[in-house]
Amino acid sequence: MAMMPKRVKYRKSQRGVMKGNASRKNYVAFGEYGLQTLEGSWISGKHIEAGRVAATHYLHREGKVYVRIFPYKPVSAKPLETRMGKGKGEPAFWVARVRAGTVMFEVGGVTEDVAKQALVRVAHKMPVKCRFVKRRH
Repeated sequence: MAMMPKRVKYRKSQRGVMKGNASRKNYVAFGEYGLQTLEGSWISGKHIEAGRVAATHYLHREGKVYVRIFPYKPVSAKPLETRMGKGKGEPAFWVARVRAGTVMFEVGGVTEDVAKQALVRVAHKMPVKCRFVKRRH
């Protein structure tokens, strides 16, 4: 099952505006290497889970994978073949709002080559352009 919050204060939310660069979560904090977005977007819970599975599968239980984003925003959708009106649709899936520069995944406890290969596999699953970054000491 895709990632989603256990409970929320409001079931439905407005779309909002995505602009600017990330001022938080824009550096590698937990692991040694990270995957940073180069553009802002919504990342769905399915994308996040696919990336996590790809990284852990490649690492063969060596090292640790850190997921820095969580899908807390509901996206609603109206059923197919429904006429206009009759209110807002029900929540269909959950997304994480990601700005340019956000570090989404981190890897620690492995060599740089292995981490790079694992994060490249994760980047293929993401709907945004990403880059490999190292921890600043």
